[in-house]
Amino acid sequence: MEVFDLIASMQNEISAAAPANSEQLEQFRIRFLGSKNVIKPLFAEMKNVPNDRKKEFGQLLNSLKESAEEKFKSVQESFESNADEEYDLDVTAPGFPLIQGTRHPISLAMERIINIFTKIGFVIAEDREIEDDWHNFTALNTPDDHPARDMQDTFYLQGSTEQLLRTHTSSVQTRVMTSHKPPIRIIAPGRVYRNETISARSHCQFHQIEGLYIDKNVSFADMKQTLLYFAREMYGPDTRIRMRPSYFPFTEPSAEVDVYWGLKDETDYRITKGTGWLEVLGCGMVDPAVLNNCGIDPEEYSGFAFGMGIERQAMLLHRIGDIRQFFENDVRFLKQFSAVL
Repeated sequence: MEVFDLIASMQNEISAAAPANSEQLEQFRIRFLGSKNVIKPLFAEMKNVPNDRKKEFGQLLNSLKESAEEKFKSVQESFESNADEEYDLDVTAPGFPLIQGTRHPISLAMERIINIFTKIGFVIAEDREIEDDWHNFTALNTPDDHPARDMQDTFYLQGSTEQLLRTHTSSVQTRVMTSHKPPIRIIAPGRVYRNETISARSHCQFHQIEGLYIDKNVSFADMKQTLLYFAREMYGPDTRIRMRPSYFPFTEPSAEVDVYWGLKDETDYRITKGTGWLEVLGCGMVDPAVLNNCGIDPEEYSGFAFGMGIERQAMLLHRIGDIRQFFENDVRFLKQFSAVL
């Protein structure tokens, strides 16, 4: 029969096949073993084969397919064996360097600040990023008509006026004050969110570290000495600071702290606006109303609080001019910090 002759012809073709390279071997595989190979249609001819020869026909087809598989496997193994023999390994050659990851500049700055304050007895406190209105605003003496409550500044959860993404890590302070008795000495690092236009100097998400110290007889002088210690550990032993009166709803009196950055080059003139002084954090004595809100007797205890943006500290330390670079995951930018410890 013609179909038997076709099987014999294919068997001879497989036996005679001698692929000389990987490309020819792939063509062989496609022709005889691929999803649309030439053997597959022959199985449909079984219905046309006389009953007394169906068994013989099936055996010939299986043998044909097995021959193609064996040929492919043997040639493939031959190519791999030859490739191994040709590969000459020089064990004395220097190895390729392993590509190592780098610490993110935000993590570097945050860890540096944490280390400074833990040396003088502050402990780390962390809490939720989805906060309620009371802990984020009300407990911190923020009036209902304060601009910080405006929807343009705060990300509220959809359909809620009580649940929001925290706008500062001061909410951690209120949770600690309502759950722990003084003395309290904590720093609260974490990510915060504000509905601000993204630009070179601001972002809708950033990081803060806030500090809180509450005990008996804590004074403004204690706060000033603590922050002077921080500035000199952070920016150098000769660093000078100045404190300017300011306003925060949860501290009274309040102040902004500047460090003298100097006017050594054009960058210094630009970032300090020609004054040489640069604002680094806000601070103040905890308002008695806040202590009352959190269940602490303001007649017995006093304290101070401070807060700073980590991105701002990292920008100062590494002379980075655009806050957006911290969030773009540009490997070229991040590789610059591979040697920073």
